[in-house]
Amino acid sequence: MVEPGLTGGRLDGIGVYTQALLRHLPRAGCAVQGYSWPRAFGSGADAISVGQPMPQSFEAASLVDLFTPGAHRVHMPADLFHVTDYRVVRMDCPLVATLHDALPIKYPEWCNPRLRQLKNWLQRKAAQKADHVIALSHFAVDELVECFGVDARRVSVVPCGVDDEWLEAPDPAAVQATLSEHRLTPGYFLFVGTLQPRKNVERLLQAWLALPREVRQAHQLVIVGAPGWRCEELVARIRAAQAEGEPVAWLDRLTDGQALRHLYAGAGAFVFPSLYEGFGIPVVEAFASGVPVVSSNASSLPEVNQGAALEVDPLDAGALGEAMLALVRDQALRARCIAAGRERAARLTWLETARQTAAVYHTVLNR
Repeated sequence: MVEPGLTGGRLDGIGVYTQALLRHLPRAGCAVQGYSWPRAFGSGADAISVGQPMPQSFEAASLVDLFTPGAHRVHMPADLFHVTDYRVVRMDCPLVATLHDALPIKYPEWCNPRLRQLKNWLQRKAAQKADHVIALSHFAVDELVECFGVDARRVSVVPCGVDDEWLEAPDPAAVQATLSEHRLTPGYFLFVGTLQPRKNVERLLQAWLALPREVRQAHQLVIVGAPGWRCEELVARIRAAQAEGEPVAWLDRLTDGQALRHLYAGAGAFVFPSLYEGFGIPVVEAFASGVPVVSSNASSLPEVNQGAALEVDPLDAGALGEAMLALVRDQALRARCIAAGRERAARLTWLETARQTAAVYHTVLNR
């Protein structure tokens, strides 16, 4: 059983992960029914995101859980329940929880202070209530042990992936149509992710603006991502660069999965200078799309890359720019990065994620 995570109709990282499990777990031998927490003051179909509604809202269930510890468990008609975000309450069946990272505790300055304490408390409770925890990387395991007191013996690492179709080239005509729609010329530098401090997009913009003018004119910067917390200064800098005639494109409302595939396919290089990731799905998407990658060497990314990307210090804009320039000018390097990325992506598919997740379920049920 999977409780999906979506944000305002737009899939975030948790939503992408959840939807992938819903699609692929049946192929891994699991009968799956999706459930969603209804909104506290909602009703009917509009109050849930995917599948059937839970018996009550998460807020109501949490209050019961808090004031009657150990005495009340939510009844679920399931052999096992898998929570794919931190919203966990006690249930009358075994419970597996995916905890994606420990960002709010480890780096509180990168999180919205309005939600920071609540998320920390919820994740600690999730770690305590779950019979087993899934982490997306070995890096994340260490963080969960340190910050949430998770028993490492109750944690399994199951990496994320991409759908098999990402390993196949999309129709060139469809790619060109998408690029034309957004007035893009193939060969651009691409970033995908929500605009927020830890994604380090300001330093990416700084590195790109420092490239030779002829390189910028031939390889525009394309940023795909919705505005997030504390991105006002970045947005102002993007607008300022555009006003000065720099070929910077910001696509802030892209929600179509096929269009995103087309944007990867049209890129000359993918640049992901993130300061912190529990996994980093966009990197694998770029690998699968046959796009060479410049990646941060921080957090989980070296583990995900396995040497298939050019890794740089994300705090060094000069090094970031040098790596970007190398992928433009060194065709042999480009070819090596593309081949290594494709090989890495072939081992990171959502079907394999589902198979490993199903193996965790069997382990928990057979205890």
